[in-house]
Amino acid sequence: MRRTLAVLALTLAATPALADDAALNKVVADYEAFRLTDDPIEAANQGDRAALSRLPDDSPKADAARVVTLGAFKARLAGIDPGDLSGEARINREFLTWLVERRLAGLSFDEARMPFNSDGGFHWTMSYLASSTPMRSAADGRAWIDRLNAVPGYYAVEIDNARRGAKSGFTQPVSTTEKVIAFARDQAAAPLETDPLLAPLKALSASVPQAERDALTAQAVAILRDKVRPAQAGFVAFLEKEYLPRSRKALGARTLPDGERYYAWLVQDHTTTKLTPDEIHQNGLNEVARIRKEMDGVIAEAGFKGTFLEFQAFLRSDPRFYTTSRQDLLEKASEIAKRIDDKLPAWFATLPRLTYGVRPVPADIERSYTTGRYFSGNPKLGIAGGYMVNTSSLDQRGLYELPALTLHEAAPGHHLQIALGQEAEGVPTFRREAGVTAFTEGWGLYSEKLGGEMGIYRDAYERFGRLSYEMWRACRLVADTGLHWKGWSLDQARKCFAENSALSPLNIEVELARYVSWPAQALAYKTGEMKIVSLREKAKADLGDRFDIRRFHDAVLLAGPLPLDMLERRVNAWVAAEKAR
Repeated sequence: MRRTLAVLALTLAATPALADDAALNKVVADYEAFRLTDDPIEAANQGDRAALSRLPDDSPKADAARVVTLGAFKARLAGIDPGDLSGEARINREFLTWLVERRLAGLSFDEARMPFNSDGGFHWTMSYLASSTPMRSAADGRAWIDRLNAVPGYYAVEIDNARRGAKSGFTQPVSTTEKVIAFARDQAAAPLETDPLLAPLKALSASVPQAERDALTAQAVAILRDKVRPAQAGFVAFLEKEYLPRSRKALGARTLPDGERYYAWLVQDHTTTKLTPDEIHQNGLNEVARIRKEMDGVIAEAGFKGTFLEFQAFLRSDPRFYTTSRQDLLEKASEIAKRIDDKLPAWFATLPRLTYGVRPVPADIERSYTTGRYFSGNPKLGIAGGYMVNTSSLDQRGLYELPALTLHEAAPGHHLQIALGQEAEGVPTFRREAGVTAFTEGWGLYSEKLGGEMGIYRDAYERFGRLSYEMWRACRLVADTGLHWKGWSLDQARKCFAENSALSPLNIEVELARYVSWPAQALAYKTGEMKIVSLREKAKADLGDRFDIRRFHDAVLLAGPLPLDMLERRVNAWVAAEKAR
């Protein structure tokens, strides 16, 4: 009830006396039904058992049908006068219009032609599902068997998409293709008995008779051997023989067919702003200069007498900053997570019911994976969130960075924000589950900064680690636009990170590979964080002693993820309501 009232309080003042939301509610209901039909992974997350057997259809025929359906939704939304709607319905109309238009834009660029990058792709889908699909009954096990049987057809569609990209010049760069080939080879050659795609069946409930579990596992092994491995081997052969020779030599998205328009759209799509690549680049340069001054102050606080690069070398080489076992790293991350949990009620009026765990990044993907990530939980299916810690290459995982990583990926970062969105009352599912990178990642980076106020960083080294992480995101603004807009080389892009952060060489290279293969996504973090910080500063200035950080965080989080202009209007409405309270 509290969350429903919190949402309503921000919209009542702008609600027409006699609102008629029926037409809009019908569009929303139809769109929700379309989403569940269109995306079997999302449908399964919402409790559709039949969807557990299916994989997405990204074929040109399916995309053509999506264009027609989404175009019809766009026309229906345009035909509804927002002046006739209640305040919450106006938000739904605006958000759904934004969502439909961005999806149509992506389809207009035929992005399906590039179905993988260095950070993921269709060939990772089953590994992700293996770690997130609950197994409580024999029916769940049989559904997993059906999904395994669907893998060859899924691969065939995605390979055809990539083949279309190769023929049209819409490809990944050579360096990305080479990394994907290395990963795909390992997948295709992995021992059957330890394949991560068997993990769900190994986790089947003990209530399923052992004989049935053994039979399902035997079926899965046969499918892996006879169907999945040939599909994976076929992907390797396609990459080596067809895709690599046609992979583009240049790094920048601007060199793609219609690349200038495409990258400019990606920038606005991921940041949910009207900023140009050049404006983003300048924002990055400004932030790098500001953060570097703060870093120099923390180095002095630590009592270190050398240069910045010498301090950087000290952090990268001193054994005190590194663990020697995977378990030790997980335990240290877990201890930090519990210290953060202990502080949360003082900073957040509303906390999620869903818990989260601290888990290692799956071994089959850890080599090319980022330092940490959050895997969403599912309150409906009884799945906790997962703070994933990369426990490989321990000499590259500086402990001075671990508090910032935990604040970002777990709480009050991604877990708290996403779980609150999942549990939000009075908010349609399409909003609760929407991928608004600038909001989600902006909140994650804001949470790193908030950790300083919460007292999570215990010494100058951890405070430097936090600033190094912020510098990492500022350098993204410089490097991504440099690579994709200004024609930079990897050496030029690497310079910002190498000269201004304490990121390990391995992390820098993994990150650069990600930026090259996933244009503009990395711009969302700092852009979103800067907006949240500026909204907080403005709200505090407007409210003075009446500013309540716990209520501010409710205003930001309890409507689910929002594009930044909609977030700004929501916070402004909250400030007005606070003044009138």
